[in-house]
Amino acid sequence: MKPVNIHQAKTGLSKLVERAEAGEVVVIARAGRPVAKLVALTKSRAPRRLGLLDGKFKIPDDFNKPLPASVLRAFEGGK
Repeated sequence: MKPVNIHQAKTGLSKLVERAEAGEVVVIARAGRPVAKLVALTKSRAPRRLGLLDGKFKIPDDFNKPLPASVLRAFEGGK
């Protein structure tokens, strides 16, 4: 992993990105001193499956019922 100077990185960015995609870690240096590292991003997780918990629990009938005044006041900072 030989460092690449900033000028080389600017002129050959697409090739450096290809090297990073292939798994190589590219170190970018300024005046011979390493200052940055170019690496490939990790793949994101698989998309979530909708309906995974379907039938596992029941939403109570009073779920959308308004909150009691005392609870509502507590949420709003009152007593």
